[in-house]
Amino acid sequence: MSDKMDTKAKLHVGLLFGGNSSEHDVSKRSAHNIYDAMDKSRYDVSLFLLTRDGFVLSDAASRRVFDGEDEAAVAAEEQAQVDATNPLAPIWNLSQAKDIDVFFPIIHGNLGEDGTIQGLFRLLKKPFVGSGVLASATAFDKDMTKQVLTTHGIRNTKYVVITPDNRDEYDYATVQEKLGTNVFIKPANQGSSVGIHKAGNAQEFNEGITDAFRYDFKVLVEETIAGPEEVEISILGNEHPQASKLGAIRVPESDVFYDYNNKFVDASGVTFEVPVELPAELTTEITTMGLRTYAALGLKGMARIDYLVSQDGVPYVGEVNTLPGFTNISLYPQLWQASGISYEDLIDRLIALALDEFKYQDELAYDFIPLDDNSAASTYKPKK
Repeated sequence: MSDKMDTKAKLHVGLLFGGNSSEHDVSKRSAHNIYDAMDKSRYDVSLFLLTRDGFVLSDAASRRVFDGEDEAAVAAEEQAQVDATNPLAPIWNLSQAKDIDVFFPIIHGNLGEDGTIQGLFRLLKKPFVGSGVLASATAFDKDMTKQVLTTHGIRNTKYVVITPDNRDEYDYATVQEKLGTNVFIKPANQGSSVGIHKAGNAQEFNEGITDAFRYDFKVLVEETIAGPEEVEISILGNEHPQASKLGAIRVPESDVFYDYNNKFVDASGVTFEVPVELPAELTTEITTMGLRTYAALGLKGMARIDYLVSQDGVPYVGEVNTLPGFTNISLYPQLWQASGISYEDLIDRLIALALDEFKYQDELAYDFIPLDDNSAASTYKPKK
């Protein structure tokens, strides 16, 4: 990772936030914190709010929302000024910000973590914070993540995948035989515990599957780890990543799991132990699993990895978050602060990693054989 940011006096950063997922407002909170933490003597920052219907607001309009104006009213005003027949209308406002050096997406969930916005940055030939298209898409899909982890021998919970096509094959009795009496139901492509249910009988199972299908056409049903401890780790880096200290989440006994409500709405009953003291052997195992998971998925920049630790001390990889939260209670920055990296320094490092990865990828060449001369090969290297 580079120690120097760039030869320019300031870097122009495009901070994207919002999105069309259930985590829209969470993303806005994260963006506020990141913006406030950025050293304005080092960075010029343009803000781009992605509305719930997928329209990118200009910097001026995004700042109005940042300052408390009603998002829907500002978005309606902004959209009225753009030619809707232009196929690039939804992202047209990106063209109004000149000479952006690096994009910093903090769009949680759909569009932000599933490889979509990363593909746009690739087309724009601009550096961006976080993982690339394939790694983002794979890590966002819980089924694909588990397939990769299993291939690499990294422990995760047993599960089955239910789709509209095979729904009739998986009644509760069949799933119970494979996974046990109590199971968790999760949309494969969704975040922040949205659409997740715990089922212990046929009625709960059927209701959970029906609700999960509202959010995705691929649903995971996982075995339940009895009385688990929820442990988190933060990873930072590209080819040679580093791991933070571990943290633990304690939810009220009355709550079934760490759901959307106690993550973002009412966290008064939730406590965080940062860092958490675990047996040395378990700490080493979880850290090693985290770094192996990061490498197996091809992640870059950052990730927060969640674990379930069973009552007998066996850790299972739960989920991987490639654009974790940066709210006041988010564990990703908390874990780094506990590990000796301040919030401001963390932002600097993530931007530096984005620039490093862009330079690294720019070393690749592409060979083509011209159609008018099959005997000659030319090497084409894209220019910035």
